[in-house]
Amino acid sequence: MKKPGCTIIGTVVAKPEKRDELLRILLAQVAPTRAEVGCISYDFHCDSKDPNVFVFYENFVSRESLDEHLRQPYLKPLLGNVNELLAKPVDIRFLDLLYDRAV
Repeated sequence: MKKPGCTIIGTVVAKPEKRDELLRILLAQVAPTRAEVGCISYDFHCDSKDPNVFVFYENFVSRESLDEHLRQPYLKPLLGNVNELLAKPVDIRFLDLLYDRAV
């Protein structure tokens, strides 16, 4: 198993009237992201109390792999329309792994 060199939690909050559109865009990103060479894991969640909040837990082999991910054309529907789709800016938290990942 690859050891992550870059782990993030990304949170996006949809404008209520744009939730369904944003969900379609985010779902379309999962498979191609998981297929990226530098992607170790890419998990997509919805907050159980607020359906407008989406959270990604992402592990990449390096920060460079994450940067390459952020340049992929399939992210353009999100990144090119954040002001239209999101209630607030994307929140990305970088994490440091303190213990080996479970297998």
